[in-house]
Amino acid sequence: MKYEIDINQPIEAHFRVGQDFDGGSYSFLERDTNRHEVMQAGKIIKVTGRNGDRPAFQLEGLPNGLAILVHETTNSTLTYKDYEKFIGFVKHKAFKGLPQAHTSRGLPKIDFDESYSRFAKSLVAIGDGMGQDISVGLKIEIVALTNPYTDDLSNGMNVQVLMAGQPRVNVQVELFERPINSNEKVQIRLYTTNAQGIATFPVIIGHEYMLDNVALIPLETKVDGDPVWHSLWANLTFAVPKK
Repeated sequence: MKYEIDINQPIEAHFRVGQDFDGGSYSFLERDTNRHEVMQAGKIIKVTGRNGDRPAFQLEGLPNGLAILVHETTNSTLTYKDYEKFIGFVKHKAFKGLPQAHTSRGLPKIDFDESYSRFAKSLVAIGDGMGQDISVGLKIEIVALTNPYTDDLSNGMNVQVLMAGQPRVNVQVELFERPINSNEKVQIRLYTTNAQGIATFPVIIGHEYMLDNVALIPLETKVDGDPVWHSLWANLTFAVPKK
């Protein structure tokens, strides 16, 4: 993906599902999409995707300024056949009170379902990239409080995690880092938000970054086979270009 684009140059971005900046490119599918848009200077620009589009995000050129690419998926479902896989997920994402909550609800340890949805944002500099990331009203999202293309980053990059518009306090933010568009090994670091839901971390010029924060909430089942948990995945990508 190109993080810096000339004014009025077309924008293209791939959907990738995987780990460590790796994963196959997925096509745009309307049935899997709740929101697909760009916000720039407070204005929402709907992106009209066609089923099968790849890259999935395609848009005509934009004027000067910071562009916020936004994509929200519909719900999908996975089935846990192995309880240890669920435990591994819970531990990796540092969910407090789990798996005790799973046990106290009397839930099965095999063949139970989790639904999930993704809330992704990407910051792209059009021209000089001036502007500020803002909350775009996703159920869960990561907001960059620092503009990585224009601001002084000597004291680090600041982001805030929100859920239902409120700061997520003392939750884990996972950071993935590598040189821009390289195949070098991805560096992974973990941070924890403060009392304002803010995490701060150092960045390196010429590197790209991906952040995620995940929430896991219990679901009340109506019939057998309904998902018993729902995970919400917030994701933010951006780069720190060479000056």
